[in-house]
Parts: sequence; C-alpha cells; structure tokens
Amino acid sequence: QVQLVESGGGLVQAGASLRLSCAASGRTFINYRMGWFRQAPGKEREFVAAISWSGSTNYADSVKGRFTISRDNAKNTVYLQMNSLKLEDTAIYYCSAGRVDRNAYARSAYDYWGQGTQVTVSS
Repeated sequence: QVQLVESGGGLVQAGASLRLSCAASGRTFINYRMGWFRQAPGKEREFVAAISWSGSTNYADSVKGRFTISRDNAKNTVYLQMNSLKLEDTAIYYCSAGRVDRNAYARSAYDYWGQGTQVTVSS
C-alpha cells in the first residue's frame, strides 16, 4: 500500500519554473514506477512524466525538454521540475504509483494517486 501527497504547486508567470514534490509512504516505494499526470478543467487526465525504480524516464511530447522527473528512493520522494512554463501547463498535477510491468503512459497502469496540487500559469 502506498499513500502519496503532492506539494509545490502555485501561481507563476509564463516562462517561470516550479518544482513539485510527491512524498510517498510505504516500505515498497522503490518497487513502483512513479508518474505525474495532470488535468485541466473540462479535459481528461493526461500523462506528463514517469520514472522507474532504476531511473528510466518517460515524458509526454508536450513537456519534453522542459520538465524533468526524478526520484529520491531514500526519501520516498518523487519530483517534477517544471521549467519554461506555458499557459497550457495550467492544471491540477497528480502524483501516482504504478506497476512496472504495464505501459508507463497509461492511466490504467497506476494503482495509487495523490490528491493533486494546483499549478496555474498566467500570461
């Protein structure tokens, strides 16, 4: 069992940076692929980034080159460094933990979800 709590969201101007954190509880954190998804009002929840226990990463095309996902297994924490933020990055960002034998890009691959943290980018 894993519980996830996100933090670090806020209101920033376009072009600024934010770092999101996700603190996980549980003794098996290292055995999960960790992911970030986001959901804007009126839109479906979409994949942002994921990282395996060994550090292999996946990114959505929309954030590639701007966002970096990382994890600190000793602290049971995953991060999302977001640079060059755009208006279209505005969403609630959710941390997730999923099975490593599933498609990293798929919502259905993730078993545990945090409550989300709001990121708002203004012009």
